[in-house]
This record gives sequence, structure tokens and C-alpha cells, in this order.
Amino acid sequence: MPAAGGARRPKALILGAGIGGLAAAATLRRVGVDVEIYERAGDLRPGGSALSLGANARVALRTLDIDLDVERRGRVYPALRLCTATGDPIRTVPFERLGDRLGAQNVAIGRAELHQALFAAAGDPPVRLGATAQRFEVVGDRVRVDFREGQTAEGDLLIGADGFHSVVRRQIAGPERPREPGYVCWLATVPMRHPKIRDGYTAHYWGRGQRFGLVQLDGDRVYWWGTLNMAPAAARDWSGGKADIERAYAGWAEEVRTAIARTPESAIITVPARDRPFLERWGHGPVTLLGDAAHPMLPSLAQGAALTIEDAVVLAHCLRDAVDLPQALRRYETARRERTRWMVKEAYSLSRVEQLAHPLADLARRLYLRWLPDRLLDRRNEVALTFPGRPEPSVAAR
Repeated sequence: MPAAGGARRPKALILGAGIGGLAAAATLRRVGVDVEIYERAGDLRPGGSALSLGANARVALRTLDIDLDVERRGRVYPALRLCTATGDPIRTVPFERLGDRLGAQNVAIGRAELHQALFAAAGDPPVRLGATAQRFEVVGDRVRVDFREGQTAEGDLLIGADGFHSVVRRQIAGPERPREPGYVCWLATVPMRHPKIRDGYTAHYWGRGQRFGLVQLDGDRVYWWGTLNMAPAAARDWSGGKADIERAYAGWAEEVRTAIARTPESAIITVPARDRPFLERWGHGPVTLLGDAAHPMLPSLAQGAALTIEDAVVLAHCLRDAVDLPQALRRYETARRERTRWMVKEAYSLSRVEQLAHPLADLARRLYLRWLPDRLLDRRNEVALTFPGRPEPSVAAR
């Protein structure tokens, strides 16, 4: 892929202008790949509320000298408090010490702020809005994408960063049924001050078959999320309102009830919990997948955005100075497969524990969390929050 001596720079077509697409644009441009982004939505306003950006994503970006300034845009959370539904403490999980050891802290950040930071890091990349991809075709050593609106695009690479319902994945893997563990998720961000929610306050409240999270963002904003067990079909088509959510959390900690009460109903986002069985083959020829298109996972590890950014960083390192582009994509997929498979499996297993509803199971869970040795808990968190590092350069690129 050398561009010296007037050689043409390769061009990557990126489907999706979410976190994955913009992260890919930022990292690929850093290693000399031109990009064009195609987004089916009519604007660049990101969906969703807020998220956790793990230390692993920040360390990964540094290998390409990219700094998103997330500590200014969001807020470092030094610890995670685990509580009962009524707010009694179960355990505090310290992250600050681990972050010092890893070289970066975890940050809670609004999805819009992260989106803006990635867009700036990508250097105002070209984005075509209202472009709904229908299919792709590999023609020789090039790839063409056809869009519903009638246009086509051609490039040297195609990166499917088009999320859970990826068109690129569907063409690679065929029809798939998602895994639906049977609970709904509510998400919201609300301006709120509360004496308990300060200094990077982050807490998870665990009930029977339902949970709630409170995270302080920058300024006086609070991000909250809630889950509630129900049949997959009911979670998929949930049509209740704020009053139903308030009833679900009646009797919970006062700060939980206050957060819901202060949130306008229109600000609450509802999504069903779902992932997909792990996909071993992410692409062929000049085509690959990234982020949720490759390895959608349940939110229990809070690693969706961080893993997506890791993908983009590793992809860029594999493409840097690559001579054989398809071979570089296979190197990227091989480098990412073991870690992302483990994360998907761990998130699914943890989700089952988190949503336990039987009273005895709930008691056993609390006792386990309270008495689990610190070293075991730290080790588990360290595995998730440690970026494995950039892959070794291929022989062809040396």
C-alpha cells in the first residue's frame, strides 16, 4: 500500500457513520488510506444516550497518536459502586488504581460528544448522508456498493461498520437470528443535581430480574439506564411509557426514583437486549466488518464502544504499508477474533447473572460479589481493560 513516488493511495468505503465508522475513518486516514463514509440516516446526529469508554480504547488510540480529549468531554469514574435496589452497598470496584497501571482511566461520555471527537480526529471526512446500501460486489481487486437511492460507489476496500443490522454482514453470513435473553433496556441522559451523585459517581443497583445504573457525566448531567426481564417478544415491541418505568422502580433508592422522575418521557430510549452468536468469518477479498457489525454484544461489560475503537486501530495497523490489501484484512480479522469472541461470551454470561430473578439466586449473587477476592476481580477487569497491542507487521509490509 505504499503511496511514495506518486503511487495512488487506496480508498476505503465505510458503511456507517456511527462510532465504528468514524473511528475507522480517523485511524485509516492516519496510515494513508483515503475514506468515503456512507450513512443511511439523513443527518449525523448520533442515536443513544451515553456510554463508558474503557482505558483499552484510549491506550489503543495512542498507538496512532490519536487523543480524543475525552477527559475534558466526559468524566473519569474512579470506582463502580454495586448496590442493592434500595441503595445498600454490596461492594465498590476500584478502577483508578487499575487505570494508573494501564496508563489510562475509564471515562463516562455522552455519545454525541464521542461522536464529535471522532469526527474531528478523522479530519472532517467526506460523508454521504441518506445512502442506504443494498449489496456489494467484488470486481477484480475492487469493490462496488449499490445503494437504494440509485448511486454506486467503488473503492479498494469495504468496511462494514453498519451496526447490528449490517447489510455487509448479511451478505457475508446470510440470514441470522439474534439471541434475545429476554429483557428490555431503557436509556436516558438528564440534567440533574443530587447530593449523592458527584465526583464521578457511578453505581449499579441490582434487584431481582432488573437493574439500574447511574453515572455522572460532565457538568450536571446524569446518564441512567434500567433493565427489566420480560419475554423477548415483549422486549422487542415494548410500548409502555414513563409511568410504567416508574412503577417498575417503586421502592428503589431515592436517587433512582428521582432520576426517572426528572426525565422527560421523550428523552427515554428503549431497546431490547440482544446480541448474535459469534461470527468466525468477517469477510472475504477486500471486504471486512468492524464493531457491532462483526461482534454485537450485550452491554454487561460496557465494552461495545471500546472494542469497536480497538477494531479500528488494529485494522489501521494491519493496513499500514500493506501491499496485499485482502491479506491485510485477514490479518486484522485473525488479530481480533480471540479477544472479541471472549468478550461476547463473557458479556452474555455476565448478563445472565445480572438478571437473575429468584430470591435465592439473588442472595447467592450478592454474597458472591461481596466476598470475591479483590485479586480475582481485578484480574477479570484487567483482562477486559488491557489493549492487547498492535499486531506485528506482515512480512510483505516490511
